[in-house]
Amino acid sequence: MNVEELVRDALREQAAEQSPARPGFADRVLAFRRRRRTRRIAAAAVATAAVLAVAVGVPMLDSGRGTDVRPADVVPKTEVNAHPDQSPPRELISAGNTRLAAYFVPKTVRKTADTAVHERTYWLLDHKTGRYEKTTKWSWVAVAPGMKTAAVLEQDLPASRIGLLDLTTGKVARWIPVDHPVGGLAFSRDGRKLVATTYGENPDLLVKTEGSDDWGQAWTSSRTGFHVLDVASGKGAWTEVKLASDSDDPMGGTFLNTRQDFALTDDGRHVWSGHPMGDIGKQFYDFTGKEVPAPAGDKHLSWYVDAGKSPDGRLVAGDFAGEKWKTSSWVLDATTGKKTEVHGQQLLAWVRNTSLIAWDIAKGGKNEFHQRLVLVTIGSDKVVPLSGFRKGNDGDAGRWEPVFAEG
Repeated sequence: MNVEELVRDALREQAAEQSPARPGFADRVLAFRRRRRTRRIAAAAVATAAVLAVAVGVPMLDSGRGTDVRPADVVPKTEVNAHPDQSPPRELISAGNTRLAAYFVPKTVRKTADTAVHERTYWLLDHKTGRYEKTTKWSWVAVAPGMKTAAVLEQDLPASRIGLLDLTTGKVARWIPVDHPVGGLAFSRDGRKLVATTYGENPDLLVKTEGSDDWGQAWTSSRTGFHVLDVASGKGAWTEVKLASDSDDPMGGTFLNTRQDFALTDDGRHVWSGHPMGDIGKQFYDFTGKEVPAPAGDKHLSWYVDAGKSPDGRLVAGDFAGEKWKTSSWVLDATTGKKTEVHGQQLLAWVRNTSLIAWDIAKGGKNEFHQRLVLVTIGSDKVVPLSGFRKGNDGDAGRWEPVFAEG
């Protein structure tokens, strides 16, 4: 029995015991996780029936800066667009100022007898109709805050140019050529900068797993560094980041996922990425490529939790908890690391400063992969469905993945 089979058996055993595996469990064990963009992140029963009864006095994390949720943090039902009968969604899903800007459906496309590619087909929100429309043009889509622009890559990765797509017209307004090919994109929180992760080979390449008919990632990464670009001008510089195998580290770069994209910290001063087998699970760099300690407000970030930090920077979305509720997650104080449990199996995106969009199973559900989008709030038992349930198991073809943006 190989390692993948052992991990799958462990997942089946946990599901049978109705104690869900942590999202990404198998991937973190094997370092095989594909970064969801967005990886970068996740309101209600049908809008006319949606109810979000969250009191102003919902308890906040005790960080010494107040214990109550401000009225402005509460998401009223009038600001929720939900379609719990739709999976994948056909019409706009949103809560507050957070919208499902797009989603993609991944599939494995065989290229040779021993290689395949993990490809994404996107559905982008049409601003005029409020519906999601399919496109096969792009291998990667990152949506900027404001939802007027998306950065896109063409199908063959790594790409030699980055497109800035006008989401109101559906046309590329401008191309940014790059001298080091790009495989992943992420905007800064203010939308003014774009970090583009560069690779020597397609980061979505799959190979035959030894002793199995399954496809898996190679054990080595071809990541070379990053561009930090000014979105308005398209100007910027490339920075090399050598893999550990290029240095004296005896562990080498072997344990870095083939796709391990960079993102910008909230203040836009550093880039960071996950390091699955590292001591703290992540690495931070300045724009010269020098590794630096984790900034004080970012030390509790988890690279595999899409929601990241709250808009005010006080809280950080954390890993699976499953203590008070069968499926729940931690929210941490960004400074102290103090934990509070909130509903939701996997936290995807913040809605203001005290609510989040998450994947979650139905109350009393037994299949941890039978998930839907929900809106949850710190200190509240209210869980508001946003979408219908995804079908199948983790990694199954046809399971859609969300892309969230503020807009």
